[in-house]
Amino acid sequence: MKKTLCIEVDCASCAAKMEQAVNRLPGVESATVSFMTQKMVVEGPDEGFDALMQQVVKACRKIEPDCEIHL
Repeated sequence: MKKTLCIEVDCASCAAKMEQAVNRLPGVESATVSFMTQKMVVEGPDEGFDALMQQVVKACRKIEPDCEIHL
C-alpha cells in the first residue's frame, strides 16, 4: 500500500531526518519526505498499514514535535 500525506515541516533538514527515521521503521518499504512540496509518501504492506502509520507519526514527532501530519 502506498499513501501520500500532507505535512507541515519547518525546514529541509528536519524533513531529511524524518525521512531517514521513517525508512528505518520495520515494515516500511520506502518513504520520502519533501520539504518543498510539504508531502510525505510512505509505502508498506497492506496488512497492518494503519498501525504502521501510527509509528510513522510517532517517529516524525520525535524529530519535530510541532509538525502536522494529515492522515
